[in-house]
Amino acid sequence: MPATVRYDEQYCPIARALDVLGDRWTLLILRELVRGDQRFTDLRTHLPGIAPTLLTQRLRTMNEHGLLESRELPPPAARSVYTVTARGREAVPVLRALARYGLPLLEAPSEQTRISPTMVADAALRAHFDAVAAIGIDERYEVQIDDQTFHLSSVTGGGEDRVRPDLVLVASAATWMDVRQGRIRVRHAIRNKRMIKSGPTSALTHFANIFHLV
Repeated sequence: MPATVRYDEQYCPIARALDVLGDRWTLLILRELVRGDQRFTDLRTHLPGIAPTLLTQRLRTMNEHGLLESRELPPPAARSVYTVTARGREAVPVLRALARYGLPLLEAPSEQTRISPTMVADAALRAHFDAVAAIGIDERYEVQIDDQTFHLSSVTGGGEDRVRPDLVLVASAATWMDVRQGRIRVRHAIRNKRMIKSGPTSALTHFANIFHLV
C-alpha cells in the first residue's frame, strides 16, 4: 500500500486539516459515528467496500488524532463500540458542506437504487439548515422517510424532544431526493399525494424556508 500523503511543508490550515481528515474513508467513518456509537461490524455493514484491515488502520489513526475513542459497554451488552469525540464532532460542518456540494453530483435514482433514509435526513435536510431563516421560530418537525422517523427542529442545536410535532411529513426516500434535487416541489408532492402532510400550512412554509426546500 502506498505511503499516506502528508502536507507538512505547507503552512496552511486546509493542508493540516487534510492531514487529519483527508485519508480515504476517514470522513465516511466519521459520517457513521456522528449518527451514533458503532461496533466494528456495524461500520463494515455501513461502509461496503472497505477491507477489514483498512478499517482497522483508519480507526487506529483516527483514535490517535482524537477523532474517536473505543469503549466497552456494560453487561448485558458487553461489547466494544466506537464513539465520536468532541473533536470529531467539529468535523460535522465539513460533512454537511460536502453533502451540499455533492448532492448536485448525484444522478436521479433508478427504481433499483437503494437510498438510505438516514442519508436523506442528514444530507438532504439537516445539511441545509439555515439558522438565520429559523430566527424567531420555535417548531418541531417529524419527518418519516420510508420506514424510519426523524425529528428536526427550528431551534439551533436541538430541541427536537417536544411530545407533539408542529408538522409531520411522510414520503419515500426517493420523493425526498426528488424534492431536494428540484424535480418536484414540496407542495406539488403533497398535491400529488407523493407526500402526506399533517399540520398547518404556516409550519410547512417555515420548514421549507429553514431547510431550503422549494
